[in-house]
Amino acid sequence: MHDSPPEPLRVLGIAGSLRRGSLNRGLLRAAIELAPDHMVITPYEGLRAIPPYDGDVEAEGDPDPVADLKARIRGADALLIVSPEYNYGIPGVLKNAIDWVSRPPRTSPLSHKPIAIMGASTGNFGTARCQLALRQTFHFTKSYVLIEPDVLVVRAAERFDDEGNLRDEATREHVARLVESLERWVRGLRAGAIIPD
Repeated sequence: MHDSPPEPLRVLGIAGSLRRGSLNRGLLRAAIELAPDHMVITPYEGLRAIPPYDGDVEAEGDPDPVADLKARIRGADALLIVSPEYNYGIPGVLKNAIDWVSRPPRTSPLSHKPIAIMGASTGNFGTARCQLALRQTFHFTKSYVLIEPDVLVVRAAERFDDEGNLRDEATREHVARLVESLERWVRGLRAGAIIPD
């Protein structure tokens, strides 16, 4: 008797850049291509529609784009955040979305949600400071952030083609390891084999 194949993992991929030709969008596409057989990564395209966080607006009820994002995160087994770094930190549109979704804290869909992070930069630091800031933010939301491997794509313009597709094989291997590690992380959390503090 053969074991049945595992249920597919549903991962919501969020790129922290709105630009159509963003290298981080290309990095997310690479993750979709390289995902393990039992993982489906769906890109989220609604970031532009999310309004600036406003407590008065929140008090009247979540705007539709916010409610939609919360529902998508709730329905996902994990998140994959792929973001550039702006001014040593998190891009405003991404941080704004996280701020909305983190509210109210006790019922946030980010609570105990497994998350992997990666990013690409044209410079030499590969979004390291943005990723640290994201980890700090997700500590507050009690999210389970994958510890390793780090995917910090430096000098990214050299690693993508003119259409924004990741062509560098070494970088593709790093991305593949990340999504494979995310799958093991999520399944380990479910099985109780990994017990976060």
